[in-house]
Parts: sequence; C-alpha cells; structure tokens
Amino acid sequence: MRRLHRVLYICALIVSLLAAMGCSSTPKLKGEVIVYVAAPLSGWQADGGQTVLGGVRLMAERINAAGGLLGYKVSVVALDDEADSDVAVQVAEEIQQAVQSGTKVVGVVGHYNSGQALAAMDIYKDLPFVVVTPTASDVSLTRKGYTNFFRVNATDAAQAPVDAKFLVQTLGAKRIALVHANNEYGRGLRQEMLTALKALGTDPIVTIEIPEGAPTQANAVGQIKAAQPDAVFLAGYETEGYVLLPELREAGVQVPFMASDGCFLYEFIDGSGAAAEGAYVSGITPDPKRAADSKWWAEYQKLETRNPGTYSIAGYSAMAVISEGIKKAGSFDAAKVASAIRSLDFQSLVGHISYNTAGDLKEQKIYIFQVKDGDFSQVSVN
Repeated sequence: MRRLHRVLYICALIVSLLAAMGCSSTPKLKGEVIVYVAAPLSGWQADGGQTVLGGVRLMAERINAAGGLLGYKVSVVALDDEADSDVAVQVAEEIQQAVQSGTKVVGVVGHYNSGQALAAMDIYKDLPFVVVTPTASDVSLTRKGYTNFFRVNATDAAQAPVDAKFLVQTLGAKRIALVHANNEYGRGLRQEMLTALKALGTDPIVTIEIPEGAPTQANAVGQIKAAQPDAVFLAGYETEGYVLLPELREAGVQVPFMASDGCFLYEFIDGSGAAAEGAYVSGITPDPKRAADSKWWAEYQKLETRNPGTYSIAGYSAMAVISEGIKKAGSFDAAKVASAIRSLDFQSLVGHISYNTAGDLKEQKIYIFQVKDGDFSQVSVN
C-alpha cells in the first residue's frame, strides 16, 4: 500500500508541475483596459468598418498574448456609427458615459469617415484618452488644435497633388470632370483637387456635387456626358463609385475614370462589376497584400473567419500606435500617452510612424492602383 501511495503521490506531483508549467506560459494580467472602435459596422459602409475592426482585434490579440498593455488585458469594444454624424455623436457620448462611470478607456480607433470624426472630436477632445483614426483624411481634422488626435493615413492635402499630377501628366487629361460627394470628405477633397489642378495650370471643365449613397447618379451622368471630358475624377466613397462608374459606361462615357481613397475597397470592384476593369483608384494606405506577410494573413483569417480588407492594416496600425504610445509613456495618463506618441519612431504595416505636432504623419505616401482582372494592381507610389 505504501508503494501505491508513493506512486500516486509522484503522479499527482507531476500533474501539478505540468499544470504550473502550462499556466506560466499564459501571462497573468492585472485587469482590463478598453479600446473602442468607432466605425460603420452596419449599412452601406459596413464592409470597410468591419475590416478596420478586424485589424484592431488582431493587434489586441497579439498584445495580450505578449503580456498585455502594462500588464493589463486589452479588450476591444466595437460601436457602430452607421456612417452618420448624428450617430457618431451618440457613440462619443456613450464612450464619455463609460469614462464617467469608471471604465478604464485608453483609446479610440476611429472614426472611419472624416465627417463622423469631426463630429465626435467635439466630445473626445476633452476626454482622457487618445484617438487614432485609421482612414479619415480631411485636412481640417488636424488643423483644429486637438492634443489627443492622430492618424495612420495620409491626408487629402497629400493625396490631391498626386492624383492631379497622375491625371494631367500620366494620363494626359486636359478636360477633367471633377465629381464629389456632398459630405465633408467629398467637399474637402474637391477643394484640395481644385488647388492641385490649378497649380498644374488647369481647371476642371465641370465640377459636380452628387448625393452620398444614392441608388442612381443619372443627373451627374448627363452633365458629365454633355461636358465631353477626357477623364473623370470622383472624390467619394465606394457607394458613389460603384453607382456612378457603371452608369457612365452604360451611357457610353468610356474615358479614364479615377476615384479617391474612398473607393479603395474590394466592395467598389464587386459593386461596379465589369465596369471596374481599368479604373484607377488612389490609396492613402498601402495594399495589405504587399504590406503584410503570410503569417499575419493566416492569423487574421483565423480570428475573423474572413480575408483582410484593404483597411485592415490601418486598423491594426492604429491599435499599434496606441499600444506603442502607452508603452513609451509607461502610463495610461492621456497627456503622457499623447506626448509619447508624438515622439514615436517605428515601422508599421502602413509604413513609417513618426508624427508632427498636429498629429499627422511626417511621411505620407499616396498609392495609385488600377483595377486589373478584378483586383487592385499597384501602378505607383509617391
């Protein structure tokens, strides 16, 4: 019996040791901190918002596996702004209430669109966390003096000169129809394009404002056809692009079509169908197929059960900026984190991260793509 007891004791000891070894491989975290993702997660822009969310979630998974942020687990909470500025304010108020109730909020990744970012920042600017947009490009966002706002994407002030030069010098366009959506993003980029084209010695032959997300753009198609342009530029989202482009082609307008970063989504290609072939699109972040390795893709697919979208690496990089800022500051204090972010210098999936005092990237690259065989093919980077 004693021998049996000794054997059982040894077996129990081995099991305990193995259990302890297993536990030691999983970091013991002190508590939880919250990062909100504010983006359109339903409706007409849901695909873009969900791909950003996937990137944030993957970065948080990696942070937690490595021991968390200053020893705390990062929990990602998604809030749907529905691509609507009034809803974006409600989202910001919900986050404000969470902070006031004692929730440890350390950052917001968002908003996806410039209009919603502008609306929400009226509330976020006074709250104790940093905000990093993955995609909002309107120049006014970083001209308002916010101390807690940053981007991981290029701005329209960088995008417009590259796009204008491509139209005029690469495509040889002389009669450009400038079309823009009736929102903050479309109007802001329209103005930047007008300035950039004028610097090249040209003006659009027609400038047309179109309704956001409309089921048809027939009125604009008629105006464009009557103007007889040799190129069309759209400052708008995929929901305008995949309506306008097919209708132009059906109306017999076969001139080169170029769209801004708002159309740099696979949904633009899918929604446009055969009409997308040959179209040009500019990007304010790189192509994830070039920027991310196979391991990253596999981890994303496992976590999200879908392929990454064009802006998944932007969400991932925005979360990385928050993480690196907190680690550099050695604190969750918002002012210290914001100050630390301004002194960051590291390489992310969207490129080199280093900020000016306004919260814009010091190094901004613009990518030009052409749709070939149903996919984005990179033409140039500037």
